[in-house]
Amino acid sequence: APSYVPFLTYSSNRELKEKLWRAYNSRALGGEYDNREVLKQIANLRLKIANLLGYETYADYVLEERMAENTPTVNAFLKELLDATKSYADQDYATLSAYAASQGLEGQLMPWDWAYYSEKYKNEKYALSDEMVKPYFKLENVKKGVFLLANKLYGLNFTPNGQIEVYHPDVTAYDVTDEQGNFLAVLYLDFFPRASKNSGAWMTEYRGTKVVDGKETRPLVSLVMNFTKPTETKPSLLTFDEVETFLHEFGHALHGMLGKGTYESLTGTNVYRDFVELPSQIMENWATEKEFLDLWAAHYETGEPMPAELVERIVAAQNYLAAYANVRQLSFGMTDMAWHTLKQPYEGDVEQFEVKAMAPTQVLPVVEGTAMSSAFGHIFAGGYAAGYYGYKWAEVLEADAFSLFKEKGIFNREVSDSFRENILSKGGTEHPMTLYVKFRGHKPETRALIEKMGLGAEAE
Repeated sequence: APSYVPFLTYSSNRELKEKLWRAYNSRALGGEYDNREVLKQIANLRLKIANLLGYETYADYVLEERMAENTPTVNAFLKELLDATKSYADQDYATLSAYAASQGLEGQLMPWDWAYYSEKYKNEKYALSDEMVKPYFKLENVKKGVFLLANKLYGLNFTPNGQIEVYHPDVTAYDVTDEQGNFLAVLYLDFFPRASKNSGAWMTEYRGTKVVDGKETRPLVSLVMNFTKPTETKPSLLTFDEVETFLHEFGHALHGMLGKGTYESLTGTNVYRDFVELPSQIMENWATEKEFLDLWAAHYETGEPMPAELVERIVAAQNYLAAYANVRQLSFGMTDMAWHTLKQPYEGDVEQFEVKAMAPTQVLPVVEGTAMSSAFGHIFAGGYAAGYYGYKWAEVLEADAFSLFKEKGIFNREVSDSFRENILSKGGTEHPMTLYVKFRGHKPETRALIEKMGLGAEAE
């Protein structure tokens, strides 16, 4: 992917892009490393396991311990989102097709054309680059903003503690206390790349919350990122995506730091897989709230606050092709559910099985001789079997939850106290749907996500 995606995005050699696209999208579909029999064997063995345990399908078995609870709920959820966005995804394709034709493309816009023309169109329409945004996101200021947000919402205070031993000189440890000065957690921040460190970003706990013999143990939480290190002449400046990443991982940290309970296995982030991303993804919403940004996002050289027009362009660029991206994710979720709601062993053609599963979501032309199932590591090797829907499920949860903050105020303490009490502090001690309804007053609704994608007004 690190080679494939940039080539499709920036190369004008259409013939070579088609060759590369066809090769990438037929991985393990025939040839020396053919996975078709392997994945059918996996799906059929999973069905056998489920049947042995008294379930009709593997999805029924898996979903019993998920927030969604059952197959009909997941299928209805995916269909509801698809029905609300498919026509907009088709419009995205029509818009990009017309643009590509205006740029000299002959014939139909094909999958190998999509990244190239969507990038060109985005640059023309939004003229937004990382270099325009980064001067307003000095790392020290972003950290100040994130801590300030936690203080406004939950009354938390973060005090550097040089007495706490750290595992690398770049790491800083903080005592986290509440408004009354009570100790809640130690938070380690590990921002910069180094040779011994994995890429990406994550939250981890070295110790969770628990009570033993009447004595409470509070958590040790770490946030690990890979931001550009400052130089002697220039501070560390973050892209907008990196600011979102910081907020996202900090949401996981809040889940860990604010947990209450007797058993470590039921506190903090130890919750059902389709619930764990709510506390993290909801935090990303503040990244585009001008009222929040005005408190800390200033140009590192001039001190000027981030212009409202720039924030609006970030939001518009985020929503660019949102309907298409949504439907594409739904196609993966529906393919996953198709494989894991089999009621009889499947011995047929993998490519045709996938074409049928994806048919309701098809936006781009179908290309014979390609399929993703044979390389769908998430569901056949990565623990997401009958769970890929969880990506969209979490998006709906956070959009629906944040809509209450939008309604009452993005720093509203009544709402944040309820979120802390019903979501962050409870961990896995109650069923997540019970907790969510206690907070929101109703089960999650897809409407908020539709509106967040910029489709709400037109849909109404």
